[in-house]
Amino acid sequence: MARPPLTLAALATAAVPGLEVRAVRVHTRNGGGSYDAVRLRTSDDRELLIRVPRDQTAETEQSADLLALHALTDGVRAMLPFELAEYVGQAPVDGTRGVVTTFVPGLGRTADELTGSDAIAESVGLAIAAVHNLPTGFIGEAGLPRRSPAEVRDEVVALVGRATDTGHLPAALLRRWEEATDDESLWRFQPTVVNGQLGADSFLAIEDTVTGLIGWSELGQGDPAVDLHWLLTARGGSAERALETYLLAREGGADPHIPQRALLYGELELARWLLHGVEQRDEATIADAVAMLDGLVESVHDRSSEPLSPETGPILTVGDVERMLDRTPPLDAQREPAGAMLTDSYDFSALRRREDDELDSSMTAPIPLDLSDWGDAAPTGTASDGGAEAGAGAGASADQRGSAASDGASADDESPLPDSADRSADDQARRNSASS
Repeated sequence: MARPPLTLAALATAAVPGLEVRAVRVHTRNGGGSYDAVRLRTSDDRELLIRVPRDQTAETEQSADLLALHALTDGVRAMLPFELAEYVGQAPVDGTRGVVTTFVPGLGRTADELTGSDAIAESVGLAIAAVHNLPTGFIGEAGLPRRSPAEVRDEVVALVGRATDTGHLPAALLRRWEEATDDESLWRFQPTVVNGQLGADSFLAIEDTVTGLIGWSELGQGDPAVDLHWLLTARGGSAERALETYLLAREGGADPHIPQRALLYGELELARWLLHGVEQRDEATIADAVAMLDGLVESVHDRSSEPLSPETGPILTVGDVERMLDRTPPLDAQREPAGAMLTDSYDFSALRRREDDELDSSMTAPIPLDLSDWGDAAPTGTASDGGAEAGAGAGASADQRGSAASDGASADDESPLPDSADRSADDQARRNSASS
């Protein structure tokens, strides 16, 4: 059962001494059903987020994400053209913990939307390149994973082997992937800082500018191609512009085989899905994975002259990307250093003012962002269910609460915390602290 918003608000006050919460709203953007989460508005007008994992997998992910956020120091963050969440505090609850971070503004976009126009595609390309251009020293200092090209290839070989052992991997794909892992030239690359799990759902944007990246649990040093596979299969009209911008911003640091490896990683996602189904003994998932693997076989049939470039799916073929690499001038021939591109185009004070202008100054009104980004409307019910009565405000009159329910109030609506709720929150915080 999901924890009620007021319980999470109380937990936040236990996690951050002196914190005064003015309003809450249910948050579902980061992690979906894996976390209970609310967005908090504080008495000093800060916006925070508290998340409590619902299962062991989410708890492990949250711990790795925290380690990464601590590793991303102020100096490292200053090199990035977007915002990252900052750790604020934590408190134990029900055998796990609630973690409070700053809230990163922006809306989620699909892969096609992130490549739908030149402006946002360029922002995406710059954001990825900024991560890959970071100095790698902090990775080792923080004890984060560091993978050499040989280790990356060994991991791919092991994954293909596990998929083969299921008995469901088509022979044509096994040959295709083995040819890739056997090709020494494919694995000659310079390891970079990588997000490690980058996808379209990692990006937050305001209008045509990437404002944040979320999800850093796989941060480490490894193959930059792992962060690009989702981009090579995006169907937006400006996908090529995103990749071209990325290559230019890498200042010649991208190796010529990065597109083949990126496509390989994309195909291997199907192998991972198959293994997930086998491990969970889920026949429906296994059948779904097998169908997609068979579809991949059909798409790459008779394409041996251009390995790892399916005829259907990716907008950009290997040849397209190689031509971009050939056109990428050396740094001293560029009219403007790529580093300037990573900073001069981003005025975050302007973005913050724009975001603030969009927020309703009233505590009782919902923040006017796309509600589809915050989950489904809550059922009308009791406050303990996190339903409309909690959304209407604990201090509202019966008529007001009834009006909110009849209007279909969402649990995403921002809820003021009146004095009575503050006292309840304090009592809950003391109980949580005592139980820990």
